[in-house]
Amino acid sequence: MRRRSPSRSRCLPLTLASSVAGAVVVALDGTVLTVAQPALRRDLHATFPQVQWTSTGYLVAVAGLLVFAGRLGDRFGHRRTFALGMLGFGAASAGIALAPDIGWVIALRVAQGVFGALLQPATLGMLRAAYPPERLRTPIAVRTAAIGVAAAAGPVVGGALATEFGWRTVFLLNIVPALLFGVLALASRDRPGPRTDVPLDLPGALLLAVALACLVHALVTLPALAWSAPVALLTGAAFVRHERRTRSPLLPPEVVGSPAVGGALGVLVVASAALNGGLLTCVYVLQDGLGLTPLHSALLSLPLAASLVAAAPASAVLLRRSGARVTVVTALVVLASGLLLLARASGTVSFCAGFALVGWGFGTVMVVATHVVVRQAPAESAGVAGGLQQTAMNVGPVLGVASATVLMDFGAARSPLVLSAFAVAAALPVCRALPGRPRPAPSARPVGTRPGGSDATHTDHDVERGPHTRSLRDHEV
Repeated sequence: MRRRSPSRSRCLPLTLASSVAGAVVVALDGTVLTVAQPALRRDLHATFPQVQWTSTGYLVAVAGLLVFAGRLGDRFGHRRTFALGMLGFGAASAGIALAPDIGWVIALRVAQGVFGALLQPATLGMLRAAYPPERLRTPIAVRTAAIGVAAAAGPVVGGALATEFGWRTVFLLNIVPALLFGVLALASRDRPGPRTDVPLDLPGALLLAVALACLVHALVTLPALAWSAPVALLTGAAFVRHERRTRSPLLPPEVVGSPAVGGALGVLVVASAALNGGLLTCVYVLQDGLGLTPLHSALLSLPLAASLVAAAPASAVLLRRSGARVTVVTALVVLASGLLLLARASGTVSFCAGFALVGWGFGTVMVVATHVVVRQAPAESAGVAGGLQQTAMNVGPVLGVASATVLMDFGAARSPLVLSAFAVAAALPVCRALPGRPRPAPSARPVGTRPGGSDATHTDHDVERGPHTRSLRDHEV
């Protein structure tokens, strides 16, 4: 097996820490903003639609640019794009904390979306470039667990800061880690990962950005029919036509043409939609239906965050032993069971059990599907793969929340939970495209082969040989 240089091995902890920090900064930002929005509206005398645009503007910007930002990382280096994204994200956070009116807050949130789009694919691209494929499970599991911790801590920390010191202080949380890891990324002397000289395909990037941004806007404005819906369809069709004709497509065929990558992205969209739609439904069921306080309902949902964090390392073990297909199928069944339990829950025990099942199922899906997307893609297209994964993780929640909102408007408060469970079950056939159980390694070395010799044909078939190595086959996990 190929040995890694000592200097490159010493940089692995910094790469993992940077990847985790970037993911946590983005996750924490979204959760603390939700808690701070009521105080922000009162302080800046803003309307509800204006406050909603502090979230919508961010989502539109980040969704439209994720894939192109990933290609920029492939072209110019993931560490550089990560540094630019982190420094810009921190600067935008500082600007929001000083914003004089709601217009500045919305504009700076859009800027945060642009910089967030730069750093999010880079967090996965750096891992793909730094770690050999057979060692990706653990860093991805650590990254997922950290996101779970941030999602759980965000509402508590944000609520405490907004209550005691005002809404502006919640945006100060990101400044120090963003500046610290941004500067460290710029100062790092680690050898950059494989980069590609393929053209950036600016027309394709523009078409995809408009299509995704309009899609997110259309979903956010449901049930109303916005102008963005037909624009999303037209530009999406134009993008597909352009990609088929161009000689250097934005989405490399070896990435989007892989059944395993397509299946993993589809599962991520469905699972994240079910999770977020289910959580929104539970908020209204617990507070409006059962009369619980926000604090009480938050405490009831803590098992979700705890099981999500616990599922991350466990799923890495299951992935190694059982393969992606079996692990994801099991996780989707657990997720659907948790949603159905929440749909019928009436007491503390049943709600806690339902939240725990949902967290365990979603946490496992996120780790395994992310691992499939990142590993199946060639190293020189890791940024694009990371952008696609992050796009799925952004479009899915918007789709889930929009669907739950429309369904609850019809009067059946818990119907989104039931329909989310059926949607998860309907995604089970997609898992057939995922890699199966890994093949066992040969138990004996071929006769006549010296230890450490050059004949690695039978024992080293799963190790990449260079920056332009073929993507891994679907059966390899």
